[in-house]
Amino acid sequence: MRDLILIALIAAAGAGASGLAGVLALRALRRASLQTSIILVAVTTALAVVVAVIGTAQAMFLDRHDLAVVIEVALVAGAVSAVLALLLGRWVTSGSRQLTRAARGLGTSTAFTAPANPPTAELAELARELAATDRRLTESRQREQALDASRRELVAWVSHDLRTPLAGIRAMAEALEDSVATDPARYHRQMRIEVDRLAGLVDDLFELSRIQSGTLRLSTSLVPVADLVSDALASADALAKARGVRLVGQPGGPIVVRADGRELSRVLTNLVINAIRHTPADGTVAVLAGRSADDAVLEVTDGCGGIPEPDLARLFDVGWRGTPARTPGPDGGAGLGLAIARGIVEAHDGSLTVANTGHGCRFQIRLPDAQAG
Repeated sequence: MRDLILIALIAAAGAGASGLAGVLALRALRRASLQTSIILVAVTTALAVVVAVIGTAQAMFLDRHDLAVVIEVALVAGAVSAVLALLLGRWVTSGSRQLTRAARGLGTSTAFTAPANPPTAELAELARELAATDRRLTESRQREQALDASRRELVAWVSHDLRTPLAGIRAMAEALEDSVATDPARYHRQMRIEVDRLAGLVDDLFELSRIQSGTLRLSTSLVPVADLVSDALASADALAKARGVRLVGQPGGPIVVRADGRELSRVLTNLVINAIRHTPADGTVAVLAGRSADDAVLEVTDGCGGIPEPDLARLFDVGWRGTPARTPGPDGGAGLGLAIARGIVEAHDGSLTVANTGHGCRFQIRLPDAQAG
């Protein structure tokens, strides 16, 4: 029994010494390649076995021939193990190098392509994570490019909308200053109109800034949907009569939403006014309210003739105006109204969508029904 314990201690001492040497070597070569680390681990393991076998064989007092045979077998096995470690290390690290080359394309216009057959489960998992990261980076880059394009368009349009009234105000002011204005009162009225347009544009930009920065503050209460419909119809009635457009409404019964009544009324009124402006004379604009599942639904349908399908996706983009037929005239804005409307509706945990109806288009507001559940 004592001999077995002694042999076990000798084997453990030899293997431990080899393992300690391997640990020190790994620490010294911690910046080396993965292949070097794999080979070093395999060689350390094989060396620990060889040293343990040779140490115990010498302690067993074998004859010279048997001792030589054991040592020879141990050394041959150790050498073969080292060669196998080299080959297997090269195979494993080849997948790592392929993955490294593929990862260099992350965040660029070149799509990430993972190696076909990663040699280990860890490399396969890493390849999947890199592919997912590449998709997220691509989507983020596309969103950034879209936002940048939208920002440039907004700056261009706002600059134009600022420059035009400012140029008119300057010309009228110079005419009044030089006493060449034939009708000063008319010039004063026109200057007031242009100033009001500028003030409205600035207000829209400020409102949009609050929405996009998340600082829009809502004062919510229980608001009957019928009141929103009635207010919108009353606000747009004069414009509808002036343009010869029929304006009809359907309150939709006792439906209540928790909302900021002033902001939501502004959204619905703007949608109705926008629909009237794009509906020809003798056309109809309808404002309908109803309930769908747990949502209150408000719809504004016009007779504009429809919107081209490619334009529907951009209709709520900041500053976008679409075709010249839908470009606002003197009574229009800078293409901010629909973006502001969607922002206000989404701040109420609702949604604002648009779809063609054949003869026109339908804007639909969906809000959580305060009476649901």
